[in-house]
Amino acid sequence: MSTVTYAWEHVARAGRGIRWYMRNLMGDSAYETYVAHHRRVHPGEAPLTERQFWRQKMDDQDRNPGARCC
Repeated sequence: MSTVTYAWEHVARAGRGIRWYMRNLMGDSAYETYVAHHRRVHPGEAPLTERQFWRQKMDDQDRNPGARCC
């Protein structure tokens, strides 16, 4: 394997790590996490739609603001 290929593999790996971190930090993967959990814990039941999930999540945050920036 050439040095250039090796370097690009590390750059690509770092890029994937940054993307994963940012998606989780910003909450972009919250619905995917919810669906995976729901399928594991409640097999056979339909999960909320993505729209329903986000509406419920925002309503919960409005009822219980806790420590959030905005």
